Amino acid sequence: MPFSLTPDRVFDCYAQITPAYLKERGIKLLLSDLDFTLAAKSTPRPDQALREWIAALKENDIQFMIVSNNRSGKRVTEFCADLGVPYEGHAGKPSTRGLEAGMERAGAGKSETAMLGDKLLTDMLAANRAGVLALMVEPVGGAVTAWQKVLHALQAPFKALSRRRYGGRD
Repeated sequence: MPFSLTPDRVFDCYAQITPAYLKERGIKLLLSDLDFTLAAKSTPRPDQALREWIAALKENDIQFMIVSNNRSGKRVTEFCADLGVPYEGHAGKPSTRGLEAGMERAGAGKSETAMLGDKLLTDMLAANRAGVLALMVEPVGGAVTAWQKVLHALQAPFKALSRRRYGGRD
């Protein structure tokens, strides 16, 4: 398994990742982190923009599943039920276990799967280790705590490398 923290692409937010972008890359399954990727951790329910984005994925035959390390099963369960999407909880990222379970449930191979997340040490490392397309977004709500600010500052060189490799932000 490769050890790389560098995402394949960096976006400002999930909404920039269109069904057309995914289809051009042969993606049939989009796995996604929840907290700070799709919504701030303090957001109890999905907003309309997220609902519409997921509906557009489904309309384009792209399966969507949340893969979360969240310790609160209640939050992920309620959020996903509200969205009507499946999830793999206690995924253990950067382990590939949650991503592999999601791919198996969806019947998708590595070459047709992408992982979306906001953290290098969990989401991007898991995606790269699993051999799937690694898509990174800036954290929803920004870095709030001192630790988050340090963590996101440490991620900056890896995001810059991805942007240089692939011609800037998508």
